[in-house]
Amino acid sequence: MTDMTSTPATATEAAPLNKPSRVLLASLIGTTIEFFDFYIYATAAVLVFPALFFPGEDPTTALLASFATFSIAFFARPLGAVVFGHFGDKVGRKATLVAALLTMGISTVIIGLLPTYAQIGVAAPALLALCRFGQGFGLGGEWGGAVLIATENAPEGKKSWYGMFPQLGAPVGLFLSSGLFSILLAFMSRDDLLAWGWRIPFLFSMLLIAIGLWVRLSLAETPAFQKAIDKEERVAVPFVEIFRNHKRSLFLGTFVALSTFVLFYIGSAYLLSYNVKVLEMSLPEALRVQLWGAVVFGAFIPVAGKLADRISRFTLLLWVTVAIGAFSFALAPLLSGSLAGVYGFVTIGMALMGFSYGIIGAVLAAPFPTSVRYTGSSLAFNFAGIVGASLAPYIATWLQSSYGMEYVGYYMLLAAAITLLCVLAMGRDKV
Repeated sequence: MTDMTSTPATATEAAPLNKPSRVLLASLIGTTIEFFDFYIYATAAVLVFPALFFPGEDPTTALLASFATFSIAFFARPLGAVVFGHFGDKVGRKATLVAALLTMGISTVIIGLLPTYAQIGVAAPALLALCRFGQGFGLGGEWGGAVLIATENAPEGKKSWYGMFPQLGAPVGLFLSSGLFSILLAFMSRDDLLAWGWRIPFLFSMLLIAIGLWVRLSLAETPAFQKAIDKEERVAVPFVEIFRNHKRSLFLGTFVALSTFVLFYIGSAYLLSYNVKVLEMSLPEALRVQLWGAVVFGAFIPVAGKLADRISRFTLLLWVTVAIGAFSFALAPLLSGSLAGVYGFVTIGMALMGFSYGIIGAVLAAPFPTSVRYTGSSLAFNFAGIVGASLAPYIATWLQSSYGMEYVGYYMLLAAAITLLCVLAMGRDKV
């Protein structure tokens, strides 16, 4: 009788607690919200913040100041990775993800309520920078947890496919942010946008946050983390353990993701600025370019997930990095001034981005054991954000205005070369 009653209980405990559809939706919805919040700031940093928070400067200086606040979030992200990663590896993935989502969301909503420079002077850009720090701090803890929710629930042989779902949040968030600004521009004047319309996307985040919390709170803990609890494998301070025993994986992971970040922020935040300020493209047309880029980006992420499970993540990442390096030579000719060239650049660049970004989550999680995986993958991703993304719009703007568009291409080429060397150094078994 004892054996008969214990067997079903054991089977029940071993069975996955989370349905695949729920897992994939939870990993996608959270990163969609996080990246929507991130991209509305990037769009506003080009379209409205230079005028509202940095007036009195020439247009280029105001834009660079706006991009400087944009970069603050990338420096906050590793701190968020350490704090949220610690609790994610000690307490659990689910509760930590909820806290990260709230941190990011509240910071975004507050931006939508901020007074401008004309109302409170220099305190306005200071408060903007503080909220931007909060956005980065929250995203630093969000991404790693979302990837682990997906990959730690994945069946054998499908880690790349499951791991690409949180990555889909990036193009979906970009599409929603650009689409919302496009709608605003279609129904209001530029003056109205500067006066009050720019606040709407930031306040709209409240609705998305509510949806994200509802989905995330319905999840159970991942089987891999539950197993670590049962076997008492959790470490006292995951951050210390990473730097004691996993420094090589952290270093290589950071630079394995370098070209992915450089390519994306040249093709999004910098390109939006270049189209509006240099090519004098209308705001609606510039946002249509962004929307098309988001569609292409999103279309190739699932392809990457399927292909990586078939030919290996190592092989796919290797050849995509080579292709990014080759593409860097086409950057200047494509962005020489024609609309067709701009769309050509976005189409090719975002296709390559989809292949690269689609698998980078699984790539960065793979080298770390369960006990420190949240912290390790989050730190690698967010350190890559600092070296590859934080100053990419600023550097590209400065290179283009000082030396010409060819040097923006050389910048991308250098990033691809560094990534290629690190992919080879990491090796097939660790990727």
